[in-house]
Amino acid sequence: MPAYDLLAGPFRKLRERSINLLWPKPEEKVLILGAGTGLDLYYLRHCQNITAIDITPAMISRLKSRAYKLGLTVDAKVMDGQKLDFPNNTFDCIVLHLIIAVIPDPVRCLKETERVLKPGGRIIILDKFLPDSAKLSLLRKIGNLFTNFMATDITRKAGDIIKNTNLKKEEDVDAALGGMFRIIKLVKPL
Repeated sequence: MPAYDLLAGPFRKLRERSINLLWPKPEEKVLILGAGTGLDLYYLRHCQNITAIDITPAMISRLKSRAYKLGLTVDAKVMDGQKLDFPNNTFDCIVLHLIIAVIPDPVRCLKETERVLKPGGRIIILDKFLPDSAKLSLLRKIGNLFTNFMATDITRKAGDIIKNTNLKKEEDVDAALGGMFRIIKLVKPL
């Protein structure tokens, strides 16, 4: 797990920027999907109702320790982000940081987040995407063979994933590396 935090460390400013765009209010119910070791918790210290899930028990254990050190009460659970065990319309805000490119079925994941999001609720995504208008180059296909080995897909297009939902894109900003990393804010219609 220390390697995870070390690799994720350079994304601190992007996480902060993303959560600032989400703008969760203290009383809102926040879900962090694919929460890892809880690196987003620092930027959610003002929130009073946080649920965090990850598929890896060791990550959840580290997250609980981080939450304790930050003085946060977090409902942390081991759960698959493609099959959420929450009722419909549960959360006001959902954080998807660096998960859409690694989860096996990103469409199913986003449909599940849409289901558990309250009408008018917001989702923030920080991840790497191929631009929607770009053609997939041979170099990127070959590169993806290597990045997939490390559990990340660099060929996914946000538009192809989002179009399978009723979510509306409110913001889409270049986050880093010339637009390879993007922050996307989605809203569930009322």
